Amino acid sequence: MTSTLTTTDEPIGVAVVGAGYWGPNLVRNFQSSTDFHLRWLCDLDVGRARRVLGGYSTVGATGDLTEVLADDRVRAVAVATPAGTHLAVAMAALRAGKHVLVEKPLAASREEGRRLVAEADRRGLSLMCDHTYCYTPAVLRIRELLHDGHLGELHYLDSVRINLGLVQRDIDVLWDLAPHDLSILDFILPPGIEPVAVAAHGADGIGAGRACVAYLTLRLNTGAIAHVHVNWLSPVKIRTTIVGGSKRTLLWDDLNPSQRLSIFDRGVEVAGAEELGPDQRRDMLVSYRSGDMVAPTLMEREALRTMVEEYARSIRGGIPARTDGRAGMRVLGILEAASRSLAEGGRTIALDREGDR
Repeated sequence: MTSTLTTTDEPIGVAVVGAGYWGPNLVRNFQSSTDFHLRWLCDLDVGRARRVLGGYSTVGATGDLTEVLADDRVRAVAVATPAGTHLAVAMAALRAGKHVLVEKPLAASREEGRRLVAEADRRGLSLMCDHTYCYTPAVLRIRELLHDGHLGELHYLDSVRINLGLVQRDIDVLWDLAPHDLSILDFILPPGIEPVAVAAHGADGIGAGRACVAYLTLRLNTGAIAHVHVNWLSPVKIRTTIVGGSKRTLLWDDLNPSQRLSIFDRGVEVAGAEELGPDQRRDMLVSYRSGDMVAPTLMEREALRTMVEEYARSIRGGIPARTDGRAGMRVLGILEAASRSLAEGGRTIALDREGDR
């Protein structure tokens, strides 16, 4: 991304487009941020926008995106509209010279995401994807532990995101829930480690016309494996991720606020495995390490607050956000390949990562 600096310390004028499910959360966090000055809330239902803002707000409410983009006080736009509209809204904002934050997914397809990234690069603007989970204290700590080698070499990742959830009308469970887990995986992987292939299996037990339960298996370029289970039909809610390393294994239980992270110094060790041939490894010595469990203290903080700070850092510094447009493209690429695998009975699909970096 070409640098377009905001050198002044004055708050950055921002507009939120979309007052539905996610828009009010963005409004609240932009209004409480010292980095931003919320100028507009734009929604086709102007009445809904006014209700979100409240009767005493000085923020403008409008149903006209053109009016918002013509305001020179607006330097940044946050898009919280349905995924099918992301390309049109975000592209219009970029062409108007605005920095853009887009609710996940970045776009409805990888090709649409590529077009947005190319436009932002050409204009030297920040394009950021709101992969909110990446900015939770737990995920930030997991990223740190993997990057600094505390967990050792990554062997596997296993993520479960299930609930008795709302069956969507226009997308399957993969596109509804898996973007969270895929964006987290992309965020925490150390440099040089990436998925190279994906296989997906799903089922529609209630006749919804789309997969309501799905399993994704990703192969990494190191030989490690990542597995994601998403489910709309579970009577219990589970959000757990296990990150298995050569030194330690981490458990993240997002529904346990008193102990979200647990790090286990337990595992399997093989004596001299690197010196043995394939036929000899059947007789190798396997030992089990049983050390302590540590539960790191995490400072509870709303992820959206940290995300908003990252958006401001990207704009002011002229540098890519940690979940920039290319991160959004990588997630879209995996989702598209997973959908293809699902349609082809679970066939493993190689990932094309050219242009995602």
